[in-house]
Amino acid sequence: MAAVARPPLLLDLQGDRAARGRKSGARHGITVRAAVASTDVAVIRIGTRGSPLALAQAYQTRDLLKGAHPELAEDGALEIVIIKTTGDKILNQPLADIGGKGLFTKEIDDALLDNRIDIAVHSMKDVPTYLPQGTILPCNLRREDARDAFISLKAKSLAELPPGSVVGTASLRRKSQILKRYPHLQVDTNFRGNVQTRLKKLQEGIVTATLLALAGLKRLNMTEHVTGVLPMDEMLPAIAQGAIGIACRQGDEKMERYLASLNHEETRLAVSCERAFLEMLDGSCRTPIAGYAHRDKLTDECKFRGLVASPDGTQVLETTRSGQYNLDEMVAMGKDAAKELLSKSGPSLLNWS
Repeated sequence: MAAVARPPLLLDLQGDRAARGRKSGARHGITVRAAVASTDVAVIRIGTRGSPLALAQAYQTRDLLKGAHPELAEDGALEIVIIKTTGDKILNQPLADIGGKGLFTKEIDDALLDNRIDIAVHSMKDVPTYLPQGTILPCNLRREDARDAFISLKAKSLAELPPGSVVGTASLRRKSQILKRYPHLQVDTNFRGNVQTRLKKLQEGIVTATLLALAGLKRLNMTEHVTGVLPMDEMLPAIAQGAIGIACRQGDEKMERYLASLNHEETRLAVSCERAFLEMLDGSCRTPIAGYAHRDKLTDECKFRGLVASPDGTQVLETTRSGQYNLDEMVAMGKDAAKELLSKSGPSLLNWS
């Protein structure tokens, strides 16, 4: 596995981790210090979670900013600020049981509003459909492959797993789609932790197989672990899977200009379509919802497919849309697709448990 590049300066907002950080940071050539001890003023402070994948996404953002703006290539112009979120702190419960929205974003949003960071880098699939007042999300980086990867030491695909095999995942979306096709399998939805932790659990035999976002494995240079890639018609991805979003404070024109230079408009529009679908459904962590929008290479149109299911996979509703690749029409497509599924399902759609 290729090593992920580390930033020249890493700030950790969690004071109780500072001492541990100095020890581990020394081994990687990283200077770790509490934010209050800093006397240098960075041009841009980049807020992120502390997982290897979140850091890889922050480093990607940092490097793109350096490449687009020579003044940001100067030493000390960019800082990575680690912020621990609720979702990072509670690892012994399924995400659906923790409840609430913004499990992986709220503390980062708070830091942005408190002026402790200047921009916030998020996995878009973690971002609620609403944004905290005072923040905007004007930038999406170019989307990575949105499909899910199948990983197992004992089978080449879900279809080859013997009855009773346990598939580990924290996602009810994955659980419902697995059980729809393979009801003879078992799904452990308390399979939590970062990519490295999940792969270790797999190697220890805690589960027979797992599914992970292919985008994350690519960003971590860990695709050697992939057994196979699931096609979209077998496993529809999470809303905005594979997309990175970057937020800033509303009215911060300097940051808006920087982020505008990184925005990939095709990705932003696709994500807007998918999030309009999710917003209209008003789904919770207990509702398996999936959706994917993309530009068709032959027609240049937007193609959208959406899905809502019961967690046990016995009820699955799907729909598709196509239309012009522009913001207004794509948002309307996402909303219309959600309305169709709501009308087909009745009030019970979002109340499955």
